Amino acid sequence: MVNDLKKDAANQQTNRPREDPLGNDFEAAQRRSTKPKTVWYDLGMLGAKIAAIALIGVALFTFVYGLHYNLDAGMEPAVRDGDLVVFYRWGTDYRAGDLAVVTYEGQAQVRRVVAVAGDTVDISERGLIINGSLQQERRIFFETVRYADGPELPLTLGPGEIFVLGDARENVADSRIYGAVRSEDTKGSVLSVLRRRNF
Repeated sequence: MVNDLKKDAANQQTNRPREDPLGNDFEAAQRRSTKPKTVWYDLGMLGAKIAAIALIGVALFTFVYGLHYNLDAGMEPAVRDGDLVVFYRWGTDYRAGDLAVVTYEGQAQVRRVVAVAGDTVDISERGLIINGSLQQERRIFFETVRYADGPELPLTLGPGEIFVLGDARENVADSRIYGAVRSEDTKGSVLSVLRRRNF
């Protein structure tokens, strides 16, 4: 008799829906979770993921990276007219040889850093002179000449200043016209150049 009562109690317990101490029905929740998802649900989730990725991309290219469509021939052959330049907005700790995106008369331009804070820049009939040494620039195929209406040279750069030149040294607007540039006033340092034409 006692054994029959125990069996009945056990059967009732196995047939009763499992509940947690707070009264939640586990099996009902499991049935709800296994309902087939519709195509509209999948499309909604896909749209949400695309929107999140787009938002992250916009934030990155607004606050961290930047794009510059180059329409200037002053940096050929390194950067050509029509190239898309990717730059890093926080990369303003320049070294000689880096490419910087600077602004002149409201227009962004890419220029090469040839001297940094503490350097003395001069241009003579021999070419570009940094700290008394004539520069042998492998990637420059144009003669470096001084402009008549430029800054007084030789020029010693102060803290946070850089001197920039275009690689195509003839008739190019660069520091020979507007003088030293403050690093904090630049848009950032060039990370990559995407060639769009004239391969």
